Amino acid sequence: MNTLDYIINDIKPFDISAHIRDAQHSFNKLTYSHIPVLEKNEFVGNLSETDVHCFETEKPLSEYRYALEPFHVKEHTNWIDILEAFALNNSNIMPVLDDKNNYLGYFELNDIMNIFNETPFLSEAGGIIVVEKGVTDYSFSEMCQIVESNDAKILGLFISKLENDIMQATIKIGHTGMNAIVQTFRRYSYNVVSNHGEDKLLEDLKKRSEYLDRYLNM
Repeated sequence: MNTLDYIINDIKPFDISAHIRDAQHSFNKLTYSHIPVLEKNEFVGNLSETDVHCFETEKPLSEYRYALEPFHVKEHTNWIDILEAFALNNSNIMPVLDDKNNYLGYFELNDIMNIFNETPFLSEAGGIIVVEKGVTDYSFSEMCQIVESNDAKILGLFISKLENDIMQATIKIGHTGMNAIVQTFRRYSYNVVSNHGEDKLLEDLKKRSEYLDRYLNM
C-alpha cells in the first residue's frame, strides 16, 4: 500500500517564532491534537493542544521549545508502523519527513485507519477466534499450524493483549466452521476466550448443567 498518497497539507505548520495566542486561535478552529512546528522550514516538533492553552499568550513558541513533542514518521514508513506511532503518541496527526528530515506534510489518523479497514482482516468474510496462553508458551507458527491443519486459512493474526504473563491473540479465519479449530486449540493448551455457537464442548456442558438442575429440583 502506497501511503504517500495519504500525505496532506491542509493546515500550515506553525513557525517557531509564532506567538502562543495565534496557536491557541488556530487550535480553536481545528480538531487536531497537535500541529507541527518548523524553524527555517525544518521540522522541530509538535505543539500539543493541551499544552498550548497553558502557555502565556504573548510569548513566542520558541520560549516553549522544551514542550514540543518530536514524534514523526518517514515517507516510506510501513502503514502498520505509522498506526503504531499514532497509538504511542496519542495523536490524530502524524508529521511525515523525507530522508533528509525535510517536512513533507502529515497523515491523519482516520486515513490510516481506513487502510486497515481495507485489509482482508476486516474486509473479508470469516470468523474470529481469541485465544490465550502464557507469554513463554505460545508461538505464531503453532497457532498457524493449528488453523491450517483444520483446512482453514488465516486472514490475520495479531497479539491483542499482554497482561500478567498471559498473551491473548486474535485470529481471523477464512471460514466460520470453528468447532474443530476451537477443540484443537484446547488440545494444545490454549484457553479459548471467544464464544462460538458451534462449540460442542460448551454445548455438552450446558446440557449437563441443565440435566443436573432438573435432577436437583426433582
